[in-house]
Amino acid sequence: MILMTLSASAQFVPKEQDSSVTFKIKNFGFDVTGKFTGIAGKIDFDPENPGIDKFDIIIDAGSINTDNSLRDKHLTGEGYFNVSKYPRIHFISTSVMAGPNKGTYILSGQLTIKDIVREIKFPFVAISLGEGYSFKGSFKIRRKDFGVGGTSTISDELEVMVNVQAKKA
Repeated sequence: MILMTLSASAQFVPKEQDSSVTFKIKNFGFDVTGKFTGIAGKIDFDPENPGIDKFDIIIDAGSINTDNSLRDKHLTGEGYFNVSKYPRIHFISTSVMAGPNKGTYILSGQLTIKDIVREIKFPFVAISLGEGYSFKGSFKIRRKDFGVGGTSTISDELEVMVNVQAKKA
């Protein structure tokens, strides 16, 4: 007799209208915030078996919004995100581990901006929404590690906050 174990992992997709990636960075000592809203991808998630979970998220770099259209146009240009050449920001997970508390996890993966890949790792929470999940977490990166902004007056380090509302695929 052969026994097979089926995973309870389900596939989810981000709900674009309810998901965002926001950031906070200092410019001349003042906090500047902005967000990306063009979020797509797929998420395989089983809260009871995080070792098999997978996140593959794509962000439309041209969706950047800092509530200042002149700044947004500048940020989509060659010196920053260069969206005509690099229209997407991509994150793909390499591992998901259970965190210290129920509903918390540690996500590791590769973040690609302007074809430059860096490993990142950050905690997140997953909250069941019945037929989907809310995934929230944050991490810090250095913009110069991705060739963004050159010698600009803005800080090199920025905080990124992820809020992905996902529904069953």
